[in-house]
Amino acid sequence: MTHGPLSLGALHAAPGTKTRGTVPADLGTLTVDIPLTLVNGAHPGPRVLITAGVHGGEFTGIDAATRLAALLEPAELHGQLIVCPVANPPAVYQGRLGVSPLDGVNINRVFPGDPDGGPTERLAAWLFAHLLDGADAFVDLHAGGIDEVLRNFVSYRLTGDAQLDAKSAELALSLGVEDVIVGLTTDGGNSHAAAARAGVPSVLVETGQLGERDADTARHLVDRLYRLLRGLGMLTPEGGASAPVREWVWVAGVTSEVTGLWYPEFTAGDDVTQGQVIGRVIDPADGGEHKVHAPAGGRVFYGMHGLTVAPDTELAAIAAIR
Repeated sequence: MTHGPLSLGALHAAPGTKTRGTVPADLGTLTVDIPLTLVNGAHPGPRVLITAGVHGGEFTGIDAATRLAALLEPAELHGQLIVCPVANPPAVYQGRLGVSPLDGVNINRVFPGDPDGGPTERLAAWLFAHLLDGADAFVDLHAGGIDEVLRNFVSYRLTGDAQLDAKSAELALSLGVEDVIVGLTTDGGNSHAAAARAGVPSVLVETGQLGERDADTARHLVDRLYRLLRGLGMLTPEGGASAPVREWVWVAGVTSEVTGLWYPEFTAGDDVTQGQVIGRVIDPADGGEHKVHAPAGGRVFYGMHGLTVAPDTELAAIAAIR
């Protein structure tokens, strides 16, 4: 249980108070200001970190995190909440894409980062050292980017630690999202995978698509975050039955083998069979057609909606019932 002052950089929140501002992160070649809201509850409880804006062009989480930070009152909170609505300012404000304009690196492939690496690796390391350290739970908000269709889902990774995995599963279930995708390992540089390796119960939340900025979608996500905080005992519980969920596992990722114009024959949420043609890449020079087949059967949870693709562009991700 946490019940003392909450400080990050020059920002300080005594118990029962809330403060907002920025903290500078040194990335070696430059410094970026990370916006933060510290909500220090009037009552003891866990410390939770919520981030958004890890990628540019994913606006639902940024909007929802900002709304949540404004709505929460310290008097009603048990514990401490750190809200970081824009975790990767260069990508959000300058690039608006998955990679940073500083170095072309996708930060969600390099966590927990490297304090002696390039700018994006240093930013990942800063976020872990300053925000995740001491957290009892971590929620990373993502969305379908500007070129991406997506079916809402929440995901967590299995570590082999039964107690830790149960806590992550509880976080995922508490959000009330219909589809939960279970990662069978903690491999890779995703934020929630690296956090799980560090022993912090963690979930990835994907809500919204095509870079939309829709107020109703953001408010609905805020409602889900309130559910999660209630599940952690940080807010007064409310009655009501838990929403049914389905568990999935990733079975295939589909990437382009050629350069050309992409014409998908699916949308997010569609079920596909192994070998099914799910789209075509057309060569604009000669009209040649390259058919793209589903390598496995299951449900498409996200996919490329943009017209132009190059080799290794991610076209679709498929999961199957666990």
